[in-house]
Amino acid sequence: MTDHDTVDNSGPCGSSGAGCAGGACGPAPTASPASPAPTASPAPGAPGLGIFDKELLDRCISCGFCLPACPTYALTGEETSSPRGRITLMRALETGDLGPDDPTLAEESSFCLGCRACETVCPAGVEYGQLLEQWRDHQWSGRNRPWIARGLMALVSRPGLLRLQGLVRRHARGPGRKTEPRDATPAPSSSPSSPPATNPAEGPEQPVSLMLGCVERGLYPEVSQAVRRLCPEVDVPAAQGCCGALHAHNGDSATGEKLARTLGEQLPGTVLTTAGGCAAHLAHHLGRDRVRELSEYLDERGHRPAGQVTVDGRRARAALQDSCHLRNGLGVTRPPRELIAEVADYVELPGAGQCCGAAGTYAMLRPADSKKVLDPKLTEVEHADVDYVVALNPGCLRQLEQGLRRVRSRAKAIHLAEFLALAAEQGPGRPAPGAGAADTTER
Repeated sequence: MTDHDTVDNSGPCGSSGAGCAGGACGPAPTASPASPAPTASPAPGAPGLGIFDKELLDRCISCGFCLPACPTYALTGEETSSPRGRITLMRALETGDLGPDDPTLAEESSFCLGCRACETVCPAGVEYGQLLEQWRDHQWSGRNRPWIARGLMALVSRPGLLRLQGLVRRHARGPGRKTEPRDATPAPSSSPSSPPATNPAEGPEQPVSLMLGCVERGLYPEVSQAVRRLCPEVDVPAAQGCCGALHAHNGDSATGEKLARTLGEQLPGTVLTTAGGCAAHLAHHLGRDRVRELSEYLDERGHRPAGQVTVDGRRARAALQDSCHLRNGLGVTRPPRELIAEVADYVELPGAGQCCGAAGTYAMLRPADSKKVLDPKLTEVEHADVDYVVALNPGCLRQLEQGLRRVRSRAKAIHLAEFLALAAEQGPGRPAPGAGAADTTER
């Protein structure tokens, strides 16, 4: 596949258009977001081949608000590399105006990161993530699926191989330790769609089961070990497989749904995850009430981290890299920032909410494009002079580790669970309220 060249999109709202309050002016692109897409778009409601959910596809009104939010459009300035342009391609595929072997369809279904940033600015409520899954289900079927994705999907579909990683890497396991009910009143939920947290005084709490991610249990077993130290009440069932997010994002959403529901049966009560992408996928199939990402779980329980992270005797400076699906799919942004600010001096990166380029298998399928998406973020890290960049997803963590190593940065990438556990290990010394805390207002 051809990697796209980067173009200079500097405009009145900044390099990505993020400074525009509504996104309507966009960057300085080849086509204004307010103008029609250059490719003729089949009329909504036209008869189709049944590749896409008709209601989802017809919802797009081609307004262009999505253009400034799209990382790949920021790279190229090309309409076809924007959400609006890709939906135009989807409509052409649905009506048969473009054949499934059209090279533009193949390229753009692969070039998209699937970060869902477009959904957060769409006035029509287009569920682009669902459309992308349907597109890849059709475009990447059979031998058309990238071989790297096929290999990874085959690996994580075998629970025995996943459990074998635990014998070598020693991730957390076993039942949780019974704890006394907390006195603190749970904090309000971070997402409008999240139900209020259960007050222990109102009755017995549901069990909480930690999901061991496919990548995380093998590459980062320290993450689940840190969760066990932070949340000793959490169970870690041994018999658990893949959540199916990898399949859903790589052209097999049917298997992705099946694996999610199976995992829901294997993990009783609330499913706690340390991977933002897995959280969004599981919430879609199991229901938002059953799924919690670590930062929102701690926030709802009124957890205040102990200790602080120090570097050379001073309070550490730490930034956050949002998980795209956690931020754009579930709306969780405030809890991780507030938790970090409790134990370190929090520094908000200008592009914290923008994709890092990991995007599941994207960094392996399109390494050159992935690097182009990541490089501006690495520059921001250097300018911010931080000691740590905290991640909420194992894919993001690996992407940041490799990037920071490549540019020989002194900053270290670390998962939120490990960061909070590190603070507790380094000892008490919580500063006075407000000391060192940056603006953590939810955006």
